[in-house]
Amino acid sequence: MIHGMLQYISKTAIVGRAYIGLNCIVLGATMIGDGSFIDSHTILGYPVRSKVMKFIQKGEMRFESLDEISDGCRIGNRCIIRSNSIIYEGVIIGDDVEIGHGTLIRESVKVGRSTRIGSHTVVDGYVKIGEKVSIQTGCYLPPGTIIEDDVFLGPYTTVLNDKYPPSGRLIGARICRGSIVGAGAMILPGVVVGEGAVIAAGSLVTRDIEPYSVAKGRPARICYSREEYEERKKRYLE
Repeated sequence: MIHGMLQYISKTAIVGRAYIGLNCIVLGATMIGDGSFIDSHTILGYPVRSKVMKFIQKGEMRFESLDEISDGCRIGNRCIIRSNSIIYEGVIIGDDVEIGHGTLIRESVKVGRSTRIGSHTVVDGYVKIGEKVSIQTGCYLPPGTIIEDDVFLGPYTTVLNDKYPPSGRLIGARICRGSIVGAGAMILPGVVVGEGAVIAAGSLVTRDIEPYSVAKGRPARICYSREEYEERKKRYLE
């Protein structure tokens, strides 16, 4: 059952018992699971650039053509997608995912269950995001990035994938399970942030970071262990 006012929902879309708000656009064979909340002014299933360019070159300036060329996306159960977000075709979003306002998720991204993606974040296609990940406001994840389970990315974290832009040779970074990345950190192409590692706010990560270590600076250097980090955190909270 669909509640609320709609702008456009594809005839090929499959919508469960979801709320779809004012002026939403649902394209292609998009699937929306039960209990999901799709806020106003969102677009689901936006077609990839190559398809849009063919659409323009043919002079087919009908809105319905965008629907016809889209393969749609998949939204799980009990998801929240807030206003003015755009999700491209080929995206798969697991159950219980929350997405902030004005967020862009490009094609072929996979998002694991119970993950949160903050407002104004850009996930720029072909990115893998694990389960129970927390991505704060304004982060940028380029193609090829892998974010494993239980990772925290602070506000305005930037991940890069091109060492000599624009080279065309893209190498994604990997942020491993349980890692913490502080606000404003920048992670260079191909870097692996090891399991359970911590990157201090504002750091520039130019090389791999060992598991369960804490790194800070520009360039980032290991300064102490994750165990010491947790001890300092405990004293701070007492």
